[in-house]
Amino acid sequence: MLIHTGEKPHVCDLCNESFRLKGNLIRHILIHTEDNSHLCDVSNKSLREKGALNKHMFVHTGRKFHVCDVCNQSFKQKSALKKHLLNHAWQKPYVCEMRNNSFKGKCKLKKHMLIHTGEKTHMCEVCKKSFRLKGDLIRHILIHTGEKPHLCEVCNRSFRQKGILNKYMLIHTGEKPYVCEICNRTFSQKSDLSKHRLIHTGEKPHVCEICKSSFRRKDALNKHVLTHTREKPHLCEICNKSFRQKGALNKHMHIIHTGEKPHICEVCNRAFSQKSDLNKHMLIHTGEKPHVCELCNKSFRRKHALNKHMLTHTSKKAYVCQVCNHSFEQKAVLNKHMLIHTGEEP
Repeated sequence: MLIHTGEKPHVCDLCNESFRLKGNLIRHILIHTEDNSHLCDVSNKSLREKGALNKHMFVHTGRKFHVCDVCNQSFKQKSALKKHLLNHAWQKPYVCEMRNNSFKGKCKLKKHMLIHTGEKTHMCEVCKKSFRLKGDLIRHILIHTGEKPHLCEVCNRSFRQKGILNKYMLIHTGEKPYVCEICNRTFSQKSDLSKHRLIHTGEKPHVCEICKSSFRRKDALNKHVLTHTREKPHLCEICNKSFRQKGALNKHMHIIHTGEKPHICEVCNRAFSQKSDLNKHMLIHTGEKPHVCELCNKSFRRKHALNKHMLTHTSKKAYVCQVCNHSFEQKAVLNKHMLIHTGEEP
């Protein structure tokens, strides 16, 4: 507690200098007495403190006990080791042997390795769900307690996580500091810009291990994987209907149970139940057409419009009449054709 109070009760009788700890006062008094009572048996050098003598003895023994964890170089003094570590500051010497990811610290590598081992040591005592990281468990527990400790000072809306609050605050500020160098589109989050860049590069870094399909976004891969497992882990607590994707559950909740449309277009004030629907809608205002045909460079706002367009190049007629096997490029044309068989007026 003396650190916090600033109190220094131990006072030198010779010069009135004061100290927090009695041991510091005793070492200080040696300055006045010139008592160098700790003698080196090798060189007869005398030192005031036993610790100083121990450190001095390494000069004679050649022992170096401060070892660098990165390159195993050893040093006699801790200060020399600290200075040496600056040489490794830019390096990431700890490498994952499975993916070649590299990390600055050993603890970060250990945390990363949990992805490969699948080990989840942190378990929720309420629902027994387990997590790799303690931080993930702490955030999960807030679901059970209902606690939302992070409060927006503008509108008093509360959030479970500080990161979500920070992201939400950009709605009030309207700030979009991250700019795409290619099309100048702006984003409020750096992660959104990184995802957007993949549209221009065509890169799809997330690969399904089962069928090798690739995706631009990790969440798209996660959704795709569920088509192989047929698992529906997201359960509606009101009607017990289950869904493969969390987004589908949220959409179900907004449309069927709450009717809430929290995502509002800043241009025309149109409201949407899903953020993805708002993002698609925004393309109308920005004029952006991110889906480009690789054959003729014609661009489209939506992926399904590009897919429909591709049929004009392949001459593939994907929609087949089950009555007469006549095939069509577009579903709408097939529907119109079916009226012939049903006897309805076209």
